[in-house]
Amino acid sequence: MSGHSKWATIKHKKGAQDKARGKLFAKLIRQIEVAAREGGGDVGSNATLRTMVQKARDNSVPVATIDRAVKRGTGELEGVRYEAISYEGYGPGGVAVIVECLTDNRNRTGADVRSAFSKSGGSLAEPGAVSWQFARKGVVRVSGDADEERLFTAAVGAGADDVSDGEDGWQVTCSPTDMAAVKTAIEVEGFEVLAAEVVLLPQSSVPVSDEADARKVLRLVEMLEDLDDVQEVIANFDIPDAILEGMVE
Repeated sequence: MSGHSKWATIKHKKGAQDKARGKLFAKLIRQIEVAAREGGGDVGSNATLRTMVQKARDNSVPVATIDRAVKRGTGELEGVRYEAISYEGYGPGGVAVIVECLTDNRNRTGADVRSAFSKSGGSLAEPGAVSWQFARKGVVRVSGDADEERLFTAAVGAGADDVSDGEDGWQVTCSPTDMAAVKTAIEVEGFEVLAAEVVLLPQSSVPVSDEADARKVLRLVEMLEDLDDVQEVIANFDIPDAILEGMVE
C-alpha cells in the first residue's frame, strides 16, 4: 500500500474524515453531473455515470440528491458547467503529485492550486512532468475474510494483474477495461466487494523518512484536498507508519 493510501486509512480510522463528509458528497455530486453531461443520463449505456452513481451510493449519498445531479448534468435542471483539469507538481523531497479537479473557473482553480504548492514548499510542473510515474488502474477492494487462494484464482482468471494485502482487506488491481469482469468474478465466488473504482496508482514511491519533510508533504496534500474544486490528490510518497501515526492526534 502506498504511503498516500496509508495516510488516508489512518485518518479514516481516527475519525478525521467525519468532518469531510459534506465535502465528499459535493465532490461525488460534481462527478455525477460531469458524467451525465458527457455521456447522457442513462446508467445503462453510460458506464462512467454508472460507476459514479454506484460510488455515491456506496458513500450513502441520498438517491434524490443523485437524481438531481444527473438531471443537472443532462440539462433537465439548471446547473453549473464543470470541466476536468489536472495539475502536476512536486512536493517537498521530490514527491510527485497529481491534482485532479472539476471546475467552472480555470483561473481560480489554477491560482488556488499554485498557492497551495507554494505555501507548502512545493512547485507546479509542466503537463507530463510527473504523470509518467503513475498508471491508471482498476482497483477492486475485497473484504479481508476472503480466502486468498480462491480470490487470486477468480481475479486473475478474469484478467486481474495482482492481488495484494491492504490495510482493510484485499486489493485487486487490473486494467480499467477489465474491472467490471474482475468485480463480477469475485462476487460470483461469494466474496464481499467493498469498492471498485478506476484510480491513478504510483508506479514507484519516494521515501520520506524525515519528520519535518513528512509534515510538509502531508500539509500540501491536505491543503489541496481542502480546495472545493479538487476531486483527487495522488502522490507517491512513502512515509513510515510510525511517523504517519504521529501526525494524527
